[in-house]
Amino acid sequence: MDITTLQLTKCLFNFTSTHHHHQQHHPVSVLSRVSSSNLRDYEPNARRSLRFGTRNMCLASNSDTFVSAKSYSPTVASKKDTELEDEEDLKSWMHKNGLPPCKVVLKDRKAYDSRHLPIHYVAASEDLQAGDVAFSVPNSLVVTLERVLGNETIAELLTTNKLSELACLALYLMYEKKQGKESFWYPYIRELDRQRGRGQLAVESPLLWTESELNYLTGSPIKAEVIERAEGIRKEYNELDTVWFMAGSLFQQYPFDIPTEAFSFEIFKQAFVAVQSCVVHLQNVSLARRFALVPLGPPLLTYRSNCKAMLTAVDGAVQLVVDRPYLAGQSIVVWCGPQPNSKLLINYGFVDEDNSYDRLTVEAALDTEDPQYQDKRLVAQRNGRLTIQTFQVKVGKERETIIDMLPYMRLGYVSDPLEMESVISSQGPVCPVSPCMEYAVLNQLATYFKERLAGYPTTLSEDDALLAECDIDPKKRVATQLLKCEKKILSKCLEVTIDLINQLPDLSLTPCPAPYAPILR
Repeated sequence: MDITTLQLTKCLFNFTSTHHHHQQHHPVSVLSRVSSSNLRDYEPNARRSLRFGTRNMCLASNSDTFVSAKSYSPTVASKKDTELEDEEDLKSWMHKNGLPPCKVVLKDRKAYDSRHLPIHYVAASEDLQAGDVAFSVPNSLVVTLERVLGNETIAELLTTNKLSELACLALYLMYEKKQGKESFWYPYIRELDRQRGRGQLAVESPLLWTESELNYLTGSPIKAEVIERAEGIRKEYNELDTVWFMAGSLFQQYPFDIPTEAFSFEIFKQAFVAVQSCVVHLQNVSLARRFALVPLGPPLLTYRSNCKAMLTAVDGAVQLVVDRPYLAGQSIVVWCGPQPNSKLLINYGFVDEDNSYDRLTVEAALDTEDPQYQDKRLVAQRNGRLTIQTFQVKVGKERETIIDMLPYMRLGYVSDPLEMESVISSQGPVCPVSPCMEYAVLNQLATYFKERLAGYPTTLSEDDALLAECDIDPKKRVATQLLKCEKKILSKCLEVTIDLINQLPDLSLTPCPAPYAPILR
């Protein structure tokens, strides 16, 4: 990050001294099952999928609710940190407002930036055993869209058409932030401010990285995904005024401008990504309750791929039952769902090198210029495949995926009309192929994996050397971890493909020409 950008950096939830009209605190409805698993991928339309991302840092705006870029300096940041330190802590505020005695405590983890306060995280306050209830947060301290909009019908209407739940929740907290200390949620928002985008690995979502920082991800498909996601967030921003006019009963309480006049796109984007880090997905509930902000939940809880503990809604509260024993003082972890590392980085700012759910995508497509394209399309559909077929290469399952791809690849290589007739009349997904055609299929796959590996600027050994350094930039470190995991999967795919080639009966054959071979992406 260059000096100019660093000077402009300010956290989303950093309060100013401006105070506004007090908003009445409303009780939240009873929730049913909630978990940090099954988080959906974000897209502009909430009918489509969305996932939740990392804690973040935000550019200051000219709004009276955010510290001006001109006023930001290390000295100012230190004063703000001191103010945060002097305030009542989150857990004390929660106990005052209904949190019953629990078995957790907030502890500090040192910040990589010495100007900032340590990061808070939830730890066991006493020895715990698997099955113990660590805490139980009453619904009065949980935020859902039903609570925000005050009307379940309006909530469902909004999120079914124009806006995602994340956009509405982000807008709500942005207006609450303008209330300053008069907001009921002030201590919770202040805690998010304290995080300053420093998730469990001290990294914010790539959605907030600079263009030069995104170059750390060169070679990975995640770069294109980040750009696409950012465009989706902008579409959400352009629809923000809809929620204002449709939910006037809520937002008339705020004596401020309509959303797009009160907040710039950059402020909204940063708020949106910040909210992603905190939301847990509720199961078996109405649309208006399916996403919730739970104090003592993420980002204070640490996500882990190999953990099965989840936040669960029970009568009038959201509780956490631990899945393993803890000694007093140990950080408590929860499951992040079956997410690949690319999603973990975008959504939470970390990579789990032991993630058994990690995967890469290989897209294969039948050539539309092929004279036999329509026949091949029918054969593919008969066997449950599409003309553009996505194959998920799961870590540890590379060989199974390659074997699964071969029938589709072989179909694309069929060129003789008589052979095509035989394929159409046959049952099952297997096409009869000659040794030279099989060689050609495997050779195309091997070339594809080699080219993907060559697209990365570093090798696996260079990644290991870089990660061994102590003073590497946190963003570069987590990006390198992601690239390393991707390259290991691709290398294993290449190894499997070469092994299959070596099993062919006659390697002296030349691969058969295929004018309309499948297209791999």
